[in-house]
Amino acid sequence: MQSVDLKNKTVLVTGAAGFIGSNLVLELLKTQSPIKIVGIDNMNDYYDVSIKEWRLEQIKVCADEHCESSWNFVKGDISDSVVINSLFAKYKFDIVVNLAAQAGVRYSITNPDAYIKSNLIGFYNILEACRHSYDNNASGVEHLVYASSSSVYGSNKKVPYSTDDKVDNPVSLYAATKKSNELMAHAYSKLYNIPSTGLRFFTVYGPAGRPDMAYFGFTNKLINGDKIQIFNYGNCKRDFTYIDDIVEGVKRVMAGPPDRKIGDDGLPVPPYAVYNIGNQNPENLLDFVDILQQELVRAKILPSDYDFEAHKELVAMQPGDVPVTYADTTPLERDFGFKPNTDLRTGLRKFAEWYKNFYEV
Repeated sequence: MQSVDLKNKTVLVTGAAGFIGSNLVLELLKTQSPIKIVGIDNMNDYYDVSIKEWRLEQIKVCADEHCESSWNFVKGDISDSVVINSLFAKYKFDIVVNLAAQAGVRYSITNPDAYIKSNLIGFYNILEACRHSYDNNASGVEHLVYASSSSVYGSNKKVPYSTDDKVDNPVSLYAATKKSNELMAHAYSKLYNIPSTGLRFFTVYGPAGRPDMAYFGFTNKLINGDKIQIFNYGNCKRDFTYIDDIVEGVKRVMAGPPDRKIGDDGLPVPPYAVYNIGNQNPENLLDFVDILQQELVRAKILPSDYDFEAHKELVAMQPGDVPVTYADTTPLERDFGFKPNTDLRTGLRKFAEWYKNFYEV
């Protein structure tokens, strides 16, 4: 693989008001200045828009502090090809990080249209724009990095999950769209020599995360005195990955596009790669809930005498869910010298402290 200096590059981050996108922009501004970053997000109301607005405000403050860099935000949808093509024409992006997607397994069962629009049509528009960035012998996009998901592994029995495993049996439409992204990227890498890297994220959590994620939803319910439902009767394991580890992994991958090579047939060997980014340490859901409640008490979000047992309910598995996620991150460590390592208690403590401040509990 090549080594690219991110400084002085022009970078597009889609989903820039999202959980991973906003944290990536902050990290790039702090560590890679001078850099020019353009963010796009449709600011939809899948979850509380005030959290997205808060994230954008953090970016604005950070961009003001790093005035040698530039930050431009566009409210728009990647499924709108006119918007995407105009951005590519105006900014001539060096690196594209596609993090815009309709997320969530369960929502894909009730609102499949959103997934086709964002995850398939939107990603297609990004690929087409990358393809045409080379028109008229322009240097074009040096690296496309895009979000995939641990959901592509479906109900894979072999653990830990390896990127060498077959992933042809998705158990949700969300997972199917993410697998489709990998296939589409491979085709475009082969046809148009676009260096692309897919990242399979494993249960990302942390401050200002997505409210539809379990740790956030559990917190909301416990505060309201509601019962929390623990699926598969507590026999679920998740490879929880702290947001800072995810962002560090993305940043390193951005700087290491796959090599462009010509094969024996005279055609490009696809400059294409896929990596897992996970903690390589799956945690039992019941243990996770136990640590979360301890940290909520420590942050004084909940009283020390809170009756947690009365607020727990063990229930069957939900359609589309999988019993375990477990990442093999050996290739990431080999190629980029990085392995996520934030322990669950540290990550949940930072979440609890953010939650207390954000909601003024």
